[in-house]
Parts: sequence; structure tokens; C-alpha cells
Amino acid sequence: MKILGKIQEEIRKANIEEWSTLSRCCNAPAFLFTTQKNTPLGTKLKYEVDTSGIFHINQEIFKMFPKDMPYHRSQFKKCAVVGNGGILKNSRCGREIDSADFVFRIITERFHKLEKWRKPFYDVLQVYENASVLLPAFYNTRNTDVSIRVKYVLDDFESQQAVYYFHPQYLINVSRYWLGQGVRAKRVSTGLILVTAALELCEEVHLFGFWAFPMNPSGIFITHHYYDNVKPRPGFHAMPSEIFNFLHMHSKGILRVHTGTCSCC
Repeated sequence: MKILGKIQEEIRKANIEEWSTLSRCCNAPAFLFTTQKNTPLGTKLKYEVDTSGIFHINQEIFKMFPKDMPYHRSQFKKCAVVGNGGILKNSRCGREIDSADFVFRIITERFHKLEKWRKPFYDVLQVYENASVLLPAFYNTRNTDVSIRVKYVLDDFESQQAVYYFHPQYLINVSRYWLGQGVRAKRVSTGLILVTAALELCEEVHLFGFWAFPMNPSGIFITHHYYDNVKPRPGFHAMPSEIFNFLHMHSKGILRVHTGTCSCC
């Protein structure tokens, strides 16, 4: 029992250290989204990538922002972050994912920038009922119009689902943090950004569908994604490096990487 207690204490210390580091570098509870508090009316907001580009926050856009961040540090007991790796296929982890207090998902469908039919996009979101939508509107200038269009579409359908936008400074800080951990890529993945946020907002973080190798830990070949085997553009993300960081945190008890089949509930 003493050994178990010592292990649990070491895990607790590791978690506190990780939360403290992320709070100093990134601070998701204050800067994950653009809000009326952290991005006042009239702000000249710099894009994450197109750093020479400036977006002026006018009254129309300002009203789309929440007054303040809707989430706070360690608000949720157990969170699941669901990636799109082939290791998720046939894992039977659906019930375990749904048992989490909060679930972060990555939408994989494409909707032609919502320039044509918009109802298919609305219908996909309704599957998740009370889900919120988080978009990189200020990642670069090309993303802004379509991200704002999402808000208009949901309003047109009288949806109660909230639309939030990543704060570009948060994305910059997350990239810098992981660069310091050895993740060298043109851009960190959306999955890594969400895991980083989850580590601040959740007491327990469980990862599903995060794998970047052609074989699972049992040596069985798997597809790159759970829905296809299309490989990513070379050099854009550093997925193996990201996964190795997750596995390192898994070994320290900071989060849990699920790579096998589940037997929840």
C-alpha cells in the first residue's frame, strides 16, 4: 500500500508540474478562445500564420464572442480527446468515450466551405446535440470567412450550439511550447492543440485514435485514419514526434493513451 501511495503521489506531482507549465505558457482557461474580455472591441488581432495580416474586431464580430471563457481550470473530472487515427477502428471504445464528462472531437467531413449546401453540415453537428464548435478563424486570412460563415449557418437554423474561435496567440504559444519539447513541424496538429487544452481543463485526459505508425502495438497493420488510408502531406505535421510525447506523458501518468480495445461499463 505504501508503494502504491508513493506512485500516486509521484503522478500527482507530475500532473501539477505539467499544469503549471502549461498555465505559464498557454493558459487555456483565459486564452483558448477569443472572448469579449481578452479581445475587446477595436482590437487589431494578428493572425497566427499570416503575421502581417491584421483583423479589426468590429461590432458585428465582437458580438459573436462569448463575454468570457466558458470553461475554467480542471473544470471536468474526465475528458476524452478523440483523434482520427486508424487505431480507433474496431476498438469498441465508443461507450468509454461517451462516458467522459467532456469530449473533444475532430470533424473529418468536408463541406465545400459552406458555399453551397449548408444543411449537411448542420445535420452532422446535430448528432452531437449540445456540442460547441471551435474553429481556427484567425489561423490565417483564408480561414476567417468560412469560420464566421459557420456562425451564420447555425444561427439560420436556429441552433443552440455555440461557435468559438481559437485565439491566435494561444495557438502561437502552444506551438512554441511543443517546439521546446522537440515537436518540429510546419504546424502542430489540431489533435495536439486539443490535448494541450484538455490538460488544463480536465483532471483526467484520455486519448483515443492517436497513433502515427503503420502497425499497432501488437504488430498488426492498420490504416492511417479510421476512415481511409490517405497519408498526410510530408513535413506539415510531426505526428510520430507528437505521439512519442503523448506516450512519455502516459508513462508518467499525466494522461492515458488508449491503443487497444475497450471494455467500458
